[in-house]
Amino acid sequence: MLLKTMFDYMDFLAVGPGETLDFYTASSCMLQEPSLSACFTGLTETDWQVHRIVQSVETQSSSSEDLFASPLSPPPPPRTYKPCFVCQDKSSGYHYGVSACEGCKGFFRRSVQKNMVYTCHRDNNCIINKITRNRCQYCRLKRCFGAGMSRESVRNDRSKRKEKKETPKMTIIETYELTAELGCVVDKICRAHRETFPSLCQLGKYTTNSSSDTRIQLDLGLWDKFSELATKCIIRVVEFAKRVPGFTGLTITDQITLLKAACLDILILRICTRYTPDQDTMTFSDGLTLTRTQIHNAGFGPLTDQVFTFADQLLPLEMDDTESGLLSAICLVSGDRQDLEEPSKVEVLQEPLLEALKIYSRKRRPSMPLMFPKVLMKITDLRSISAKGAERVVTLKMEIPGSMPPLIQEMLEEMENLEKQKQAEEEQRAEKDITPTHTHSPCPHST
Repeated sequence: MLLKTMFDYMDFLAVGPGETLDFYTASSCMLQEPSLSACFTGLTETDWQVHRIVQSVETQSSSSEDLFASPLSPPPPPRTYKPCFVCQDKSSGYHYGVSACEGCKGFFRRSVQKNMVYTCHRDNNCIINKITRNRCQYCRLKRCFGAGMSRESVRNDRSKRKEKKETPKMTIIETYELTAELGCVVDKICRAHRETFPSLCQLGKYTTNSSSDTRIQLDLGLWDKFSELATKCIIRVVEFAKRVPGFTGLTITDQITLLKAACLDILILRICTRYTPDQDTMTFSDGLTLTRTQIHNAGFGPLTDQVFTFADQLLPLEMDDTESGLLSAICLVSGDRQDLEEPSKVEVLQEPLLEALKIYSRKRRPSMPLMFPKVLMKITDLRSISAKGAERVVTLKMEIPGSMPPLIQEMLEEMENLEKQKQAEEEQRAEKDITPTHTHSPCPHST
């Protein structure tokens, strides 16, 4: 009985960390009195609470061990999206209110932010899917709205982006300065351009009433006037070319090749800088101002609308005389022209012209760093128009009663030859496609 009482007492005795239980003290307490009151004299109510807390902690630790020992629950299933509501391509999430792919998301955002206006060349009911979505922008945008894309969501998204951009950041402003050598090149080109091509404000405009109402195949009176002015303009282009730094250092053959290849490009660029959008007219070097219809009847024919479209696209660039002159010089000195004897030498001449145009345009418009590539891309448009001009020369020869003026004929001879060469290559390609391939079956061998 005494031993049982002793062990019951030890269960209630609180031992601190690092301490040991003194069994002799405990036994002496028990032997002093027959009851346990003397041993329990120092055991207060606080000691009882400590005992209970220790027991509860041990119970919780054992239950937590059981919890970690239990098997893990399976991971949640991956999130899946519906296909794009516009083109049925794989969706990347919900954009502007509907499930959409990255392509349709970006197309809708650009269309709304830029207020794009598209036209359909069919029945405004084109099939839009993953393959055909880039063929008709009008029907694709229509499908976006029909699927439920919200215009307001784009605007809200744009305002959030603006707020992020407005946060103060360290910005590095690039400064562009022309070197002394490039500055000399710019001055020479600008002076050569102005002295061979007077600006619109320097000309005394005059008009004519000849065939100004309706389009006809050719007005011979306007053609005679136009061919006379074109001959003078070609002479001015030759003068400009001779003043481009390094041009006369090329071989005579390369000079002629470059002039013939670029003459029409420069002529179109020059006449388009004299475009007046309010009146839809263009002014020639002697001040003659013709409407779109009159220019069509003067010999431009089907090329007219393409030329006027290009002129209208030049307006937002706001090019000055220096930029027009540099762009003309770059068109002239191009090492990719065919039949050049020293193309590498031509490319070396073009490099400072490109650098001068880049620095000048960025210095003139510090907040518009993309203006230089936009201006440079106009060379591609000019070449496209020139290729159409070569086709027009072929048909024009059959419409005029006499022969083509000699200087015009000589300058456009290169473009005409290139067009003939292109047609011959297309005919050869077509013949190869039409010619059947004969397969000969092997003769049976006798055994």
